[in-house]
Amino acid sequence: MTRHPHPAVWPRPGVSRPLLNPRAARRIGDPASAAFRSGGPHRTERTRVIKAAPGSLYRTVADVERWSAVFPSVVHVRSLERTGRGERCELWAWEDGGITTWTGSQVADPERLAIAFSWTSEQLTATVSGSWHFRGLPGERTEVILRDRFRAGSGDPAGEDRIRRILDRRGHEQFDALVRIASLATAGAPSPVFSFTDSFPVTGTAVEHYDVMRRADLWAERLPHVARSTVTELLPGVDALELDIIGAEGLARRTRSVRVCQDPAWIAHKELVTTSPLVGHSSVWTFTEGLGGPLVTARHTVVVDPAAAAGTYGDDVPPDAVRAEVRATLRRTGLAVLGCAPSPVRSPRTAKAS
Repeated sequence: MTRHPHPAVWPRPGVSRPLLNPRAARRIGDPASAAFRSGGPHRTERTRVIKAAPGSLYRTVADVERWSAVFPSVVHVRSLERTGRGERCELWAWEDGGITTWTGSQVADPERLAIAFSWTSEQLTATVSGSWHFRGLPGERTEVILRDRFRAGSGDPAGEDRIRRILDRRGHEQFDALVRIASLATAGAPSPVFSFTDSFPVTGTAVEHYDVMRRADLWAERLPHVARSTVTELLPGVDALELDIIGAEGLARRTRSVRVCQDPAWIAHKELVTTSPLVGHSSVWTFTEGLGGPLVTARHTVVVDPAAAAGTYGDDVPPDAVRAEVRATLRRTGLAVLGCAPSPVRSPRTAKAS
């Protein structure tokens, strides 16, 4: 693998746009106002009205495991501990031209439809805390309020301006993503965002299969459908992956993704360029040694565009069948990679999708 001197291999995914009708938001109950007050001297506040039920938007933000599929700049969120409504996490994000890492926590309040958070980045020497609020409006609309307070550890104006720019881009992106998810939701249909898990019993060792997945730079040599594979290290354990995939008709398409790799336990994969009908896709692969032998488990989270699904599978294909087709395609892709290991993969075990 090669190390790139600058992390900005590709443009940052997602495009910021001006807020729609920004104004001072009405203060509503905050489940962790102390965290908000202690975040630092600099405050930002953003609002947007979105045509969607407040509960659905709240659930999208509250579920950190779906962020990497929903929010373009989030590469991976790893939950470290859950206590009641609180959750402590690690986060990897593509922002300010490279990968940044954060540790922090959030507290969800489903009764008030509010979420309080606090994040710290040693890379940026910054602490950010704040809250989300979702206030129902007439006509199945929701006013979404995002408050941030931040402190730049360096204390210099340049550092503070950098954090402010990051929060501004992130806020625009998060609002845009919520608008997109709301636009994909169809009355009476399942959510366009869903997750599923497949487990693959394997022979040999879990480490052996981890190495096959980790060494994506060798996939062009090992996999007949990969014409070119390039891996560029962004940070230790974080890399950018670019593949040229040969399709059924012999035509090549290029995929780009970012991966977080924890040797030899797990690999988190986030697609930057998705294939129809997906408009978001992330996965986490874990490699364990169990009592019944080694096991590879893949948990995928996807965002499906119903209109694109109709174009791909047909207008009359029900949503459950679309989900099944998406799952089958991703399972085949995973099996193709694992299949190039010296030890074979057994029949997969599936878990219920959510």
